[in-house]
Amino acid sequence: MTDSTQPRIALLTDDLNFPPLEESWEGLLAVGGDLSEARLISAYESGIFPWYGEEDPILWWAPEKRSILHLNELNISKSMRNVINRGVYEIRMDTSFEQVIRSCGDIRRDGEGTWISEEIIQAYIALHRLGLAHSVESWHNNELVGGLYGVSIGRMFFGESMFSLMNNASKTAFIHLVKWAGERGFGPIDCQVQNPHLASLGAREIDRTAYMALLESHLKKAPTLRGVWSPTPA
Repeated sequence: MTDSTQPRIALLTDDLNFPPLEESWEGLLAVGGDLSEARLISAYESGIFPWYGEEDPILWWAPEKRSILHLNELNISKSMRNVINRGVYEIRMDTSFEQVIRSCGDIRRDGEGTWISEEIIQAYIALHRLGLAHSVESWHNNELVGGLYGVSIGRMFFGESMFSLMNNASKTAFIHLVKWAGERGFGPIDCQVQNPHLASLGAREIDRTAYMALLESHLKKAPTLRGVWSPTPA
């Protein structure tokens, strides 16, 4: 006999379509497929992202609760304002994408493990070459000491990961991204899964229905800013 309560998670094939988000089980929507550029683009446009361990099959997620940061709700502490005003870090964009994503993986590999496998790295480098994945970087004395990377389609930025080798380096990059995105009419930053660090910056959870409405609106709001991003004013 089979257990009728056992969830049935979709197994992806060569078809790029994903099952309806309502079919997810505790946020897990599908298993398998690949990390081709076309599938990743389809996933982000559908409110889905990959997240899995190095020894696991590819897992695709559409959480019932989504962490987002409305650009006007960014919380900058007094100490962070001091860091920014003193110009501790030089901000660059898209100058060292591969180094950023590998650094994000290394930081987590030294801790609790990482989902940023070589397969993930190569997939997002391919998106970067298409002008859809971007890095925001904090430099100190001409060395990369922190930053973040993510994917942008339409006027949405889907944050993936960040790292810091010096105090507040990744926060400085994130604050710059929020300001940069606001100057260009972006919607909220998609932070995916809430954690205390994101909450301290002003991120909050919304339900999946509200997130999908925001996503649809900002995907259509304006053309995607493809290519190399620059930290220059809009």
